[in-house]
Amino acid sequence: MTTPSTPTTTIITEVSGSQTMDKKEVDDKLELVESVDSEFEFTKDFGFLPIPKHLRYNPAKPPHFGLLLNIAFGFASTFIVANLYYCQPLLIQLSIAFDVTYGEVSIIPTVVQAGYATGLVLISPLGDLLRRRQLILCIVAISTSLTIGLAVTNNLVVFEVLSFLVGAVTVTPQILVPLAADLAPEKRRASAIAMVLSGLLFGILMARVLAGVIAEFRSWRVVYYFAIGVQSLVLVGSYLMLPDYPSKNNDLSYFRILWTMGKFAVTEPILIQACLINLGSSACFSNFWVTLTFLLGGPPYNYSTLVIGLFGLVGMAGVAMSPVVGHVIDRLVPWYASLFGVIMLILFQSIQTGAGGISVAAVIIATFGLDIFRQMLQVSLTTAIFGISASARARLNAVSILSIFIGQVMGTSVGTHIFVKFGWRASAAFAMGLYGWQFFILLIRGPHCKRYTWFGYEGGLEARKSVVREREQLEQEEKDRQNETPSQQPQDDKREKGESVDLDDKMAVGER
Repeated sequence: MTTPSTPTTTIITEVSGSQTMDKKEVDDKLELVESVDSEFEFTKDFGFLPIPKHLRYNPAKPPHFGLLLNIAFGFASTFIVANLYYCQPLLIQLSIAFDVTYGEVSIIPTVVQAGYATGLVLISPLGDLLRRRQLILCIVAISTSLTIGLAVTNNLVVFEVLSFLVGAVTVTPQILVPLAADLAPEKRRASAIAMVLSGLLFGILMARVLAGVIAEFRSWRVVYYFAIGVQSLVLVGSYLMLPDYPSKNNDLSYFRILWTMGKFAVTEPILIQACLINLGSSACFSNFWVTLTFLLGGPPYNYSTLVIGLFGLVGMAGVAMSPVVGHVIDRLVPWYASLFGVIMLILFQSIQTGAGGISVAAVIIATFGLDIFRQMLQVSLTTAIFGISASARARLNAVSILSIFIGQVMGTSVGTHIFVKFGWRASAAFAMGLYGWQFFILLIRGPHCKRYTWFGYEGGLEARKSVVREREQLEQEEKDRQNETPSQQPQDDKREKGESVDLDDKMAVGER
């Protein structure tokens, strides 16, 4: 009769049967066993909802982050972030439905974005504190429930309050991005991040187009019924596909998490550099898409709203290049991918500046190129940021996304004002100036600077990530050899000569 085998009994058997295991190895294995055993307790979400067995966290067999799960992350990002943009094409219908002026409904997009900013600060950092599976299920369920209220209410004030709350819980993509970085193997981390971020960009572009088309033929409420349906699909898919993963930073409180997020924002050179670049990049992106409506709707084009909306499909084609973008970034040091992205953005923006108001071909080319390389820039910067600290990725991502949010507001307001007052070429030149700013900020700090180096270049100029990784591995091995104690070296010499090392010698080394 045999007894059931558990991680603990397996390790104890190994220890008792080994004659060459030192004290430190024994302690390390037993410590691992304790952590393994503690992780197996999570079999339910929220204490009552069973987690499918194949999704429960097993440290001996970490979750596999394959293509299907990566696509699911992108799909969820698409249809959750769309909550922020459904209202924008519906403002005229909303003013009629609530019997108010255009001015009174124009506050709705601002309210939604204010809620989103609140969620970025107060909710998304929880990804560094709580189990992400439970957190995602919770906020998706809340956003779905609140969207039901948006679809049925007849009161403008209630609609605005619900819009703020929906915006606050529309931070699922900002929890999925760091989770993808944690789950994906290091060699394809950028590809995983690129696919999730492409889903986010798809949502931004698709929401406006989809809401406009649905509202053209049906009531505005159908848009929100659609939103309820796709969010419910995301909720069910999350339950059936999202692997459980242990919480991080159990020694930190919620307020300590918020404090450290603020600290990162002023003490991490890589993060600050990335945020300054992201601010300018997102300002250019929002400036382009907002003023594109004015450009195509006026002379010499005079396109209809439907035709203008179809330009979103050109942007989506650019976003669809995310697998290629991620593949390139996975092989480069992130700084070089950012440099290439900025240079290409300057090139395509120069096309828009020179011929955007003259030839529609120039507009199409610029739209396609700006979307591809805007994505490359954001993915490479995000990859660099996540390299700062694996245990703080949700907080680092929240700071980065806040800079993007500020840039969007700046690009929309300033870019629109310049376009209305000075025309399309001046607006495009404003974007060119911002791209020059990004190029400058990137160049003042080199690709291999140490974590707390603010300016300059050090560590060479190698661009290939594989070469850098091999060099770092060799340097670490050399340090390990130099740090070996004299008592360890004879044991190593014995191994090299093929001689056995007895248990007494090993235990003596361990005690010392």
